[in-house]
Amino acid sequence: MRATLTISLPPALRRDLDRAAKDRGMTESEFVRGAVQQRIWAEAFDKSRRVLVSKARAQGIYTDEDVFKAIS
Repeated sequence: MRATLTISLPPALRRDLDRAAKDRGMTESEFVRGAVQQRIWAEAFDKSRRVLVSKARAQGIYTDEDVFKAIS
């Protein structure tokens, strides 16, 4: 089930949104949905990376070579 979200954009950002969506052959809603999904994914990836990097460092893994050695 879809829910509607109303947001306020400054005029310049609204023009940029309109142009970007048209350039891609998308509606503004499709464009915004995609942007939100990308942002959520990127933030989840960054969070996971921070957690995993600290765990790798704790095990002495700093480089791709260290990873290769650990799994070989």
